[in-house]
Amino acid sequence: MNVHGSLEEGNSPLVSIIVPVYNVMSYLPRCVETLKGQTYRNIEILLVDDGSTDGTSALCDRLEKTDSRIRVFHKQNGGTSSARNLGISKAQGEYLGFVDSDDYTEKDMYERLMSAVLRYGTKAAQIGRDELDALGNRMPDICVPPQEAGIISQKDFLRELLMHRGDCSFCTKLISRECFEGRGFPEGVLNEDFRLLVEMLQEMGPIVSLPGYAYHVCYRPDSNTRKVGKEAFSRVYGDSVDNADLVCEMVKKGYPEGTEADPDMVAVAFRFEVFQRLEYLLHIPIAQMEKENGQYQTIVRWMRGNFFRALGNPYLTVKNKVYHLLFAIAPKGIRVVHRRLKGL
Repeated sequence: MNVHGSLEEGNSPLVSIIVPVYNVMSYLPRCVETLKGQTYRNIEILLVDDGSTDGTSALCDRLEKTDSRIRVFHKQNGGTSSARNLGISKAQGEYLGFVDSDDYTEKDMYERLMSAVLRYGTKAAQIGRDELDALGNRMPDICVPPQEAGIISQKDFLRELLMHRGDCSFCTKLISRECFEGRGFPEGVLNEDFRLLVEMLQEMGPIVSLPGYAYHVCYRPDSNTRKVGKEAFSRVYGDSVDNADLVCEMVKKGYPEGTEADPDMVAVAFRFEVFQRLEYLLHIPIAQMEKENGQYQTIVRWMRGNFFRALGNPYLTVKNKVYHLLFAIAPKGIRVVHRRLKGL
């Protein structure tokens, strides 16, 4: 692997850190302070106010005055993806990073990421994240970072994502601006990080993965993907099924290597399709398991039509296959039993 440079040689490209902001008065100051305190100094912080209604807009303007590297943009509410896309269009950096406004980072996060990019000559680097509950207690790891720095090929990276071991979050990464040319986060859907990352993976090339935790995800019960209540059902489950089908079709065409399809990767992608549907069926409220629910009916038909293929898949566990069979036979009845057993 060619080494292109290092920070010690005075090579310090500009990094644009894009922060979508919406009604986060209590969290934004901490987020911004950790960015202002980065040991990698050549950064710009783009606060994109997505039509906040609680005074956050004015807070962004006040924060802009505290550091010349902060730029603020106000827009009508359109969701996280649209805010990120505006940030991308306004960014001046050679590399882009993304931080959610209720999260925070370690002070050396971007120094470590940039050092890795320059050392290994890649277009992207990532580092570990942890997740904290509403009381600040650390929750089980979403993804386990490596013990030491290493380079992951596009194929291996995609495989880890499809096996639910990889990290698809853009918040843990530093990525060359080149990878975003002609691309943006899909708007109006969730699981958007996964979709964009998969689409740009071929162009992005190998990625450096670093040990340790430098990004801290803070649990908020009112966030889009963490709705509470028996009848709450985030659309992230349905969007994840759609994305699973998308990536499976890409793998069948030889993605990401651009050659003939790898049978083993096709099997891994199929496992991902099954798993995402099981997640959907295990979380959908029973009241929504009706004939009028087109997506639910389509998922059940798919489960019934692909059971024998799932039975022979080496990457699905026995538990996965049992659930697949049960949901294919009597999805609503199994969901009732599951809810009683789990106390949901």
